[in-house]
Amino acid sequence: MTAANRPDPQPEQLRVLHVEDNELDAELVAESLRKGGFSVSVAVVQEESEFEQQLGLQRPDVVIADYNLPQWKGMEALSVLRRERLDIPLILVSGALGDVTAVECIKAGATDYVLKDGLARLPEAVRRALREKHLREQHLRSQELFRRAVESSPSGILMVDESCRILLVNTETERLFGYGRDQMVGHPVEMLVPDRLHKVYTEQRVAYLRAPAKSVLGERGELYGRRQDGSEFPVEIGLNPIETASGTQTLISVVDITARKQAESAALEYTRELQRSNAELEQFAYIASHDLQEPLRMVASYTELLAERYRGKLDERADKYIGYAVDGARRMQRLIHDLLAYARVSSQAKPSQPTDTAALVASVVGMMSKAIESSKAEVVCESLPMVNGDELQLGQVFQNLLGNALKFHGDRAPRIQVRAESMEKENLWRFSVADNGIGIDKENGGRLFQMFQRLHTREEYEGTGIGLAISKRIVERHAGRIWFDSAPGQGTTFYFTLPRPERCAE
Repeated sequence: MTAANRPDPQPEQLRVLHVEDNELDAELVAESLRKGGFSVSVAVVQEESEFEQQLGLQRPDVVIADYNLPQWKGMEALSVLRRERLDIPLILVSGALGDVTAVECIKAGATDYVLKDGLARLPEAVRRALREKHLREQHLRSQELFRRAVESSPSGILMVDESCRILLVNTETERLFGYGRDQMVGHPVEMLVPDRLHKVYTEQRVAYLRAPAKSVLGERGELYGRRQDGSEFPVEIGLNPIETASGTQTLISVVDITARKQAESAALEYTRELQRSNAELEQFAYIASHDLQEPLRMVASYTELLAERYRGKLDERADKYIGYAVDGARRMQRLIHDLLAYARVSSQAKPSQPTDTAALVASVVGMMSKAIESSKAEVVCESLPMVNGDELQLGQVFQNLLGNALKFHGDRAPRIQVRAESMEKENLWRFSVADNGIGIDKENGGRLFQMFQRLHTREEYEGTGIGLAISKRIVERHAGRIWFDSAPGQGTTFYFTLPRPERCAE
């Protein structure tokens, strides 16, 4: 569509309340507005009562008033608007208006003035007045939103000026400190700070005013507020500088962190108690196991000697009882050994260091070569990564998982696959040890990582039931987790995760 064929823009709708006693002048004003692109609806009045009546019938967009009328001055319309609390622009239109008078009228609240011999300027004056009104309305809406946001904030909110006198507070601030807002506004904010902290507060204020910036104070619980009754409570304070026409003001948020400090203190005490309990438990396990070793070694040695020397010389029942004693002593030795291993996961752990899991698994497979050969097992290891960890403990995890795969193989020759998968989003390596063995019923698998929990009898499969509990503790010490996927007769896959090191070659 060409410019010549493009339709003319629709004229702007404008409702005008015109205070004028001259019909010809009123028509000239209306015509100038039409020429300026307005679709004008004009109501002309001469007296205050008529003006008030028209305001009640329909709110105008703008009031245009002659400065001098026989019975009423145009500026007096401004008093009516203020009395009715109406923000409607008032533009004076006069035949003659001195500069001094014009300035006084603008100071008194008139939006603009236009001389009657210069009505061509009136449309632009109206548009500017409407824009200014729109900006005022936006500003008022913003102020109201800000006021509501401040008032509804769950934190105490204060606004202070550059001298740190309180300009504004919300209801939560009243509740926190016990003062009414009239008691706080206009006073120094130091009234809310304990006397003993005035020096610290002054130093922080000076540093803040030197370079105002968003900041949070009291995160470590070193700041306190003072209530009206003199009591104190720990606070966290947020500072946010705001530039205004009257200078830099600061919005302060105040959070009572009493509950947080109490929770942190309780958690710290619980942690200390747990550390003491764990240390005592590890010490008990070590001492008890160590003290049991010597008498148990003697029992085991002498029962084995009895079995060897007197086998067949006593009756069949005696041989059976001696066999029970030998078997029980051996199982007790294995149990104590495993208990010590479990207790030492934390107490004898070594610092993490770069560990080649491929070499680690190869070493474990080498140590288990006899068991692998005797069961005709096949162990397949895919490319394995570098990790940070305790090499000895991670080797124990692989040894336990490979040992289980060899032990619970069923009728088929064991086939074991060891692999690792990168989980980049979680920044983890996920290791898996999969076998083709007898599998596990998941309904009973929840007990699998608990100490002394067995899913089979000792006659079916030997063991103490601690190996997986040890593996779980080692993996969790390395900030990972361990789980399994299985079904009876379909083999089992154990998974565990380890964090990806930032600077280890994959």
